[in-house]
Amino acid sequence: MKFDFKSLNIPVVKANVWVVAAVLGVVLALIAWLPWWWYFQRPVQFEGAAQTLDVVVPAGASGRTIAALAEEAGMQVSETTLLAALRVHGNAPAIHAGRYRFQAGMSLAEIVEKFSSGEVESFTMRIADGATIWQVRRYVEALADVAVTTRGLSNEELLEKLGFNVVSLEGLFAPETYRFRSGLSDLDVYRALYREQQRILNEAWKNRDVELVAVKTPYEALILASIIEKETARPEDRALVSSVFHNRLRRGMPLQTDPTIIYGIGEAFNGNLIRKDLRAPGPYNTYLNKGLPPTPISMPSAASIAAAMHPAETKYLYFVARGDGTTEFSTHLAAHNRAVYKYQINPRRRAQHK
Repeated sequence: MKFDFKSLNIPVVKANVWVVAAVLGVVLALIAWLPWWWYFQRPVQFEGAAQTLDVVVPAGASGRTIAALAEEAGMQVSETTLLAALRVHGNAPAIHAGRYRFQAGMSLAEIVEKFSSGEVESFTMRIADGATIWQVRRYVEALADVAVTTRGLSNEELLEKLGFNVVSLEGLFAPETYRFRSGLSDLDVYRALYREQQRILNEAWKNRDVELVAVKTPYEALILASIIEKETARPEDRALVSSVFHNRLRRGMPLQTDPTIIYGIGEAFNGNLIRKDLRAPGPYNTYLNKGLPPTPISMPSAASIAAAMHPAETKYLYFVARGDGTTEFSTHLAAHNRAVYKYQINPRRRAQHK
């Protein structure tokens, strides 16, 4: 005899089991997702309700150090939580040095992503035309986004650390406006400034007016350019000033330029050049010494480097400032002396009698 189970009228529960399992799965997923959302997707608060927060990561910082720095900066995430997030979802051992800026409302996931991507803030810096090495060093050492590693070193020690094959740092850094990512060291910055000046110098040297240029090497051209930089700021006068120095070099005449004397005095210069200074022996006294000084005396601009390579074709041997920003050029000493009296001596005498 065959037994009919259908006759017992037992309910079919198979479909209901799958529904229950699906619902249970959703509930479990929500239970698992909520902590993740809480820790990684909720907006992170900043101390004092700040709208932005900066975290400066030093070179070689560990994940624990970065997490601690973030908490110290005012990020309302515990060091332990951020460290765990960096380890699980980030790339803690390879986070770039630099300044990271976070906006209010960012989630922990977005914060970890920013750290991991190395999205550091950048900054601009401007080296002034004609700046000296001591001015450049003070400026670089004051940059908040640069890791200073050379403070206290002499110029000679810094030169050795950089490994440049020259006798002085003067003149080696191009006066330009630069944009750098934060987290660089001062050595990185100096090397970038040096590469730019070398690029400008080498390109100008290749295109120089060979028949008019009296200097023999790119470095000599750099020295001359640094003097031109200090002698005039007027673009239209640079090539004329350059022609005077090239003409004097060809004739073996001293350059007789005050800026080299001032540079020889150094940071002690008080702004008043006196006759005694012109008579003091020294490598930068171009009244007593013929030829170029041993090194540049400033950071020459690209325009002054171009003027050193492309002097005007003149017979000028002298020039004097007129006092209004322009320059009087002369071919003979007598005419120059008259110009000196007219534009410098006589105005001073008039001022003294007022």
